[in-house]
Amino acid sequence: MRLPPLPEDEWDDETRAALAVLLPERRLNPRGAGDALATLARYPALTRAFLTFSRHVMLDSTLPPRLRELAILRVARRRGCAYEWSHHVRLAAKAGLAPDEIEDAGRGEAAGALEKAVLAAVDELDGDSAVSEGTWAALGGHLDERQRMDLVFTVGAYCLMAMAFNTFGVEPENER
Repeated sequence: MRLPPLPEDEWDDETRAALAVLLPERRLNPRGAGDALATLARYPALTRAFLTFSRHVMLDSTLPPRLRELAILRVARRRGCAYEWSHHVRLAAKAGLAPDEIEDAGRGEAAGALEKAVLAAVDELDGDSAVSEGTWAALGGHLDERQRMDLVFTVGAYCLMAMAFNTFGVEPENER
């Protein structure tokens, strides 16, 4: 790990306030925050700003949880982010994705037209930084303007997190 989680004896009020944007009080400690957030806690001002945005993407987005998780899984696989993948496999299952749908999402495959369009949007955003006209239109047949905006920002947020977690060496908690 290039940047290990912030040790508990270095947590202060600024650290806890930064993480309180996303976490309940009982989780404002290294164990409760988990390694990813405890690593980000090394830079409280940046963490607070990013988690404010992340809170919207995860908790306040207009994008249905099932579609959000499909997109995140595809980002995780494309970016080779083991932490994101392992964490979101569990969240995807809670959002109603079956194990085969989870694996398919990682490969960019899906059965339904909307799911295919979501995965295509991820690939296009990650590859070309834009959604093609055809994919935008396919999404528009199912999602409103705000949902499509939330999809774009979800993909961007998770691409950024994958870069950070991969660079900092954040590993899945279940692999240690």
